[in-house]
Amino acid sequence: MKQEELLYLLTASPAVLMLRSRSARWYLPFLYQVFKEENRFVIPEDTLIQLLTETLSHQEDGTEDFEEAKIVFGEDEETRSRKYILNWVQKRILQDLQDAEGNIQYQLSAHTEKVFQWLISLQARNHVGTESRFKLLFNSLQDIVEKTEDDRPRRLQMLKDRRAEIDKEIKAIELGVAPDNYSNAQVQERLELFTRLSYELINDFREVEDNFKQIHRAIVEQHTKAEQNKGAIVGFAFAAYDALRNSNQGKSFYAFWDFLISRAGQHDWKELTEQLLELLKDRGIEADDQFLQNIKSLLLEQGKTVYDANDKMAEKLSRIISEKEIARHKRLRQQIGNIKELIFDLMDEEVNAGISLDEGVEIRMLMERRLLFEQKKTAVAVKQPSAASEKITDPERFSRIVNTTHIDKKRLWQKVEHALKEKQTATLKEVLEQQPLENGIAEIVSYFSFLRDKASRVQVIHNTSEHIPLNEAATKFVEVPYLLFSK
Repeated sequence: MKQEELLYLLTASPAVLMLRSRSARWYLPFLYQVFKEENRFVIPEDTLIQLLTETLSHQEDGTEDFEEAKIVFGEDEETRSRKYILNWVQKRILQDLQDAEGNIQYQLSAHTEKVFQWLISLQARNHVGTESRFKLLFNSLQDIVEKTEDDRPRRLQMLKDRRAEIDKEIKAIELGVAPDNYSNAQVQERLELFTRLSYELINDFREVEDNFKQIHRAIVEQHTKAEQNKGAIVGFAFAAYDALRNSNQGKSFYAFWDFLISRAGQHDWKELTEQLLELLKDRGIEADDQFLQNIKSLLLEQGKTVYDANDKMAEKLSRIISEKEIARHKRLRQQIGNIKELIFDLMDEEVNAGISLDEGVEIRMLMERRLLFEQKKTAVAVKQPSAASEKITDPERFSRIVNTTHIDKKRLWQKVEHALKEKQTATLKEVLEQQPLENGIAEIVSYFSFLRDKASRVQVIHNTSEHIPLNEAATKFVEVPYLLFSK
């Protein structure tokens, strides 16, 4: 960070301005109590006004700063509460949104979440967990090196070393050697790290949501400009959305979201959570059981707001397109109606129209064929465009235009299991060599849906493709990404 960037944050960041506010000493504890301590992410407007009114009624004189929210002396608690909430929304302390029925609800902004995280980090801790953080850093470093190694022999040796370690541990357990387990202190340390990362992840959802809202505001701004036509607005919207989805933050969010909503991810998360709660109970370790049980639901709820923001942007885009079409048709009908009125007014009147000329006029017809003595030019040979390569680069997007509802995925997976009986891994081409295609390209696309449904056993080898024959004579092929199945 440069000096200019630091100066800008100190003078313009909503989080810093929030801490510099004179009323922060009472409204930040209030917001923390009603949102964080009660594990609420969204509060209806009536409920928030009622809670704030009750807090203001028990507050000592001189605590509030009436100038910040433009409070008039002598106003009752409910009126002051409404003004405070409006002021918090304007200062980006809270975010207002509407539910499906049009009722206003409030949630903490991403800036307020960061302020609370920073204040919590200032709290003194009896035990500072360094071992778990170091192991997290070491595992991250190891994962980066392994997943970016281009040297195939070296990558293969890494995998063999890892397998040797696992085989060694399996052999030791089979011989009766007790495995190395975490102590209570190590479990407590990692549990605190897990809880903190969960809250930070929720805050990341808020930042992605803010990015979608910025795109939505930019579309509205483009719509208000008179020189922007419909095509320019649509192009800007899709370009902005693609830029966000293809950014590092967008790729990370959608990859995590796909795993979170997948059937395999839900099953694994539920099973691991139940095992963790049972372990904590057996060892007598204190933990927030309700938070651990509901963390996945909370992540789903926060992630859903991102998609709602995306849907809102799409709805606004559709409204921009439709309202211009409606306005154009409305003006056209109005002009046709005016022409009909003029015709009815002139029907009964005698209209004398024409021009009298004393001299003759030479008439030239624009579409008249001229007499030419020159030979016709030879027709230029038209170059026909070459046929596009039959290659599917994105099976997920391609599946949206291919009807795969008639494909029995259970039968497809049985074909995969049959191919894996005698080997550890099998490619899509090897599976189809044993069980030929029955439904053409739709069946090939359906195999790629297992990347979402059975993510632990299916993967795509990037920058590699294979040709799949479409008929028994193997005269037609389609090129698809290299799909690998494993036991």
